[in-house]
Amino acid sequence: MGEKGAVKNHLHNNLVFDHPIGFDDDGRLKRTGTVWTASAHIITAVIGSGVLSLAWATAQLGWIAGPAVIFLFSFVTYYTSTLLAACYRCDDPVNGKRNYTYMEAVRANLGGFEVKICGWVQYLNLFGVAIGYTIASSISMMAIKRSNCFHASRAKNPCHMNSNPYMIGFGIAEIIFSQIPDFDQLWWLSIVAAVMSFTYSTIGLGLGIAKVAENGKIRGSLTGISVGTVTQTQKIWRSFQALGDMAFAYSYSLILIEVQDTLKAPPSESKTMSKATLLSVGVTTLFYMLCGCMGYAAFGDLSPGNLLTGFGFYNPFWLLDIANAAIVIHLVGAYQVYCQPLFAFIEKSAAKRFPDSEFITKDIKIPIPGFRPYNLNLFRLVWRTTFVMLTTLISMLLPFFNDIVGLLGAIGFWPLTVYFPVEMYISQNKIAKWSTRWLCLQILSIACLSITIAAAAGSIAGVILDLKSYKPFSTAY
Repeated sequence: MGEKGAVKNHLHNNLVFDHPIGFDDDGRLKRTGTVWTASAHIITAVIGSGVLSLAWATAQLGWIAGPAVIFLFSFVTYYTSTLLAACYRCDDPVNGKRNYTYMEAVRANLGGFEVKICGWVQYLNLFGVAIGYTIASSISMMAIKRSNCFHASRAKNPCHMNSNPYMIGFGIAEIIFSQIPDFDQLWWLSIVAAVMSFTYSTIGLGLGIAKVAENGKIRGSLTGISVGTVTQTQKIWRSFQALGDMAFAYSYSLILIEVQDTLKAPPSESKTMSKATLLSVGVTTLFYMLCGCMGYAAFGDLSPGNLLTGFGFYNPFWLLDIANAAIVIHLVGAYQVYCQPLFAFIEKSAAKRFPDSEFITKDIKIPIPGFRPYNLNLFRLVWRTTFVMLTTLISMLLPFFNDIVGLLGAIGFWPLTVYFPVEMYISQNKIAKWSTRWLCLQILSIACLSITIAAAAGSIAGVILDLKSYKPFSTAY
């Protein structure tokens, strides 16, 4: 049986934590994650480029519905995340069998066809996020270049430029960082990215407050953008799209189980994860409320799709440069946090399918002076590089930031944030059909499904509109 097999058997029979020093109850290296590292991962994933479209989204819905919808999404995300965190272990929250990925949790609790659906939705969404982040980073890099060009020419040069070189530059950085082998080795990148997200959110907030002070009044209305500025039909579509943008701003459930798998125990991982979720969703919501509301108060109906591009190039341009640089650094980290589960899934599937292939399974040790040797895997190098190149190419073909963000939020929100956590919780806790609790959970799920359908429709309408005036590979700003 071998030593490791005997250890696992002993654990399985006794269900106690008398595992070898340096290893967890599943025979893997001891996990070291804490509330703080989990919160850093979540904040890196959540306070992404989504925060920049919240002023625009609030402008579509107005002073009453805008903040109310942000708060509603935060509550739903927190509640369903605690349900999902409870699915990390089966049967027992302390000694039950671990589920290492979202798909494994669905397989253990629901099984069958739902696992395939979950896999398709999750990995398609992760792929889409990579495209959205590539587009967003190129917009921020161009904003820096344009503001400096505009400033140097004293506003005489319109400083139009093509986004492609910036997307390629971002892609090259991602190829390098994508060679970090595992999720738990990303903690330092997550902490840097989380600090950057606070940096640019705070600058956006500060500039919003300054703009309100300069205007001498709070702009905006109770019902959002007025019919006249846009047509009645546009108002409806834009309101739907705003829902998608807000949903995207909270979407991190698709990596929650993977983050939870980095946590040390005791206390139980679900308790630590619930604390990390409360902390990070609370902090995020505060930032979202402030950025969305201050941006709307500053610009009213004219709130820009990307908050930091709305202040013009002259209102302290160096500060906007810092904010845009922080966005780029943050997105470099966020891209990795989102893509690691997809990378791991493909690599594990390939190793299972071709266990004898040296190209897939063999690690080449490369000595690094002063550090542990780096394990170079040729399959990882080729596959991850190809993935980054593909997302970069698609980003160059589809550079519509707001509509893509709304569509991604819409597609991923209901199934991953609401439907699967609710269904797994019902299955795990054996909640009786038609009981009050069951009905409440189903009403929550159906309400969120209707929001998802409306948001997807609004975003598709936006993409169709964009395509009318679009030429591939020739996007200039």
